Amino acid sequence: MRFNLSFVALSLGALFTASCATTPAPAPPTPQAVVIVPPAPAVRGELIGLTAGELVQRLGTPALQVREGQGLKLQFRGSNCILDAYLYTPPSGQGVERVAHVDARLRSGADTDQRGCVAALEGA
Repeated sequence: MRFNLSFVALSLGALFTASCATTPAPAPPTPQAVVIVPPAPAVRGELIGLTAGELVQRLGTPALQVREGQGLKLQFRGSNCILDAYLYTPPSGQGVERVAHVDARLRSGADTDQRGCVAALEGA
């Protein structure tokens, strides 16, 4: 069996060129952390998304401030109602604590309308 030297040389040259011609795929872009900041409440009486400072500006000095786990509870008391605002840091763990939940109740302990309680506290 006889080998054709020119065929072997061409085949090896083609393989060598093909292996050198490939370039690595560009690295995918590094994902950037996205910080989502809730917008300031547009509805009067809505507190979700406010910072502690914004809450104090609207409702005055809290009657009670308690650190509960990773959250912060601020309690505001008026003549007719009590409002508890629960603030947490964003899920990323970075950023300022913001109101995530609010409970409003009458002094008797019965639930009451949050907006009405906020309006009463803002007027106090």
